[in-house]
Amino acid sequence: MKGLSTHRGTEAQTTASDTPKGSRKVSLMRKLIAYIHLTKPQVIELLLVTTAPTMMFAAGGMPPFWLIINTMVGGAMAAGASGAFNCYIDREADRLMKRTERRPLVTGEVSDKEALIFAWALGIISIVYLWVLVNPFASVLGLIAILLYVVFYSLYLKRRTTQNIVWGGLAGCMPVFIAWAAVENTISWAAVVLFTVIFLWTPPHYWPLSMKYAEDYQRAGIPMLGAIAPAKSVSVQVVLYSWAMVICSLLLVPLGGAGWVYTLTAIASGAWFLYHCHRLHALAIAGEATSRTAMTVFHGSITYLTVLFIAVAIDPFVGHTLITL
Repeated sequence: MKGLSTHRGTEAQTTASDTPKGSRKVSLMRKLIAYIHLTKPQVIELLLVTTAPTMMFAAGGMPPFWLIINTMVGGAMAAGASGAFNCYIDREADRLMKRTERRPLVTGEVSDKEALIFAWALGIISIVYLWVLVNPFASVLGLIAILLYVVFYSLYLKRRTTQNIVWGGLAGCMPVFIAWAAVENTISWAAVVLFTVIFLWTPPHYWPLSMKYAEDYQRAGIPMLGAIAPAKSVSVQVVLYSWAMVICSLLLVPLGGAGWVYTLTAIASGAWFLYHCHRLHALAIAGEATSRTAMTVFHGSITYLTVLFIAVAIDPFVGHTLITL
């Protein structure tokens, strides 16, 4: 699940050119913070936003408390392992990009070997954790999520195609399947709808970000569409994917039995996000699109998905009750 790595740390940076790789001496607290940063916590945060609401929708109410906690902890560890593997794989490219110049492998706060050991350990623990404390199906889905992000996206797709984030985004959709499997031990059509919503959401979320950091991606040789295509072409794709996403979100009504709370929220939030996407396209056609405009769409996509999944969480409790009354 990808795309939220714009936050920068507040600590001063020491680049690879300043300090030999892996030789920087840091305090225990700084080392612990560096390990946390390896997991890309801002990405984990958004993944967890989709997990608990999906579990509530699957259960038609509140699932067992510890099931929610264990699913979120196991999912967070799986996502964190994926992020750590990604930092290791992309360590050379990260040294060339301003957006990633404060990552621990660039600053030397964590060595390459330490990062790799940490990623493997966290990944194995996450799979065992989900298997024992959630269920084997959720554990297998967690393993698939790690493989999709690490192997399919980071190792294979990222440097080979402008569609890297589209298909690589499959990993970011997996928390929905994991959450649903945790409750039902199976996958339903409603889960497929939510999975597809996130899949279609990823390009209009990430491509505007790559428009802002185009020079970074070009310098690192990563063919993100927003970095190598004209703004007009990128904005067309953003609009098309956004329309497909909003239409897909409404399928949760006939296929998942969503009620009025979700329906109204999906329509209103979808219309709001489509407005910003069309505005980006209009400015791109006029040759007036800026990084600020692109980042408005980027941040708007986060707001959209958060609001939509809040509605997913609330709907089972009130979406049908008030209709019945």
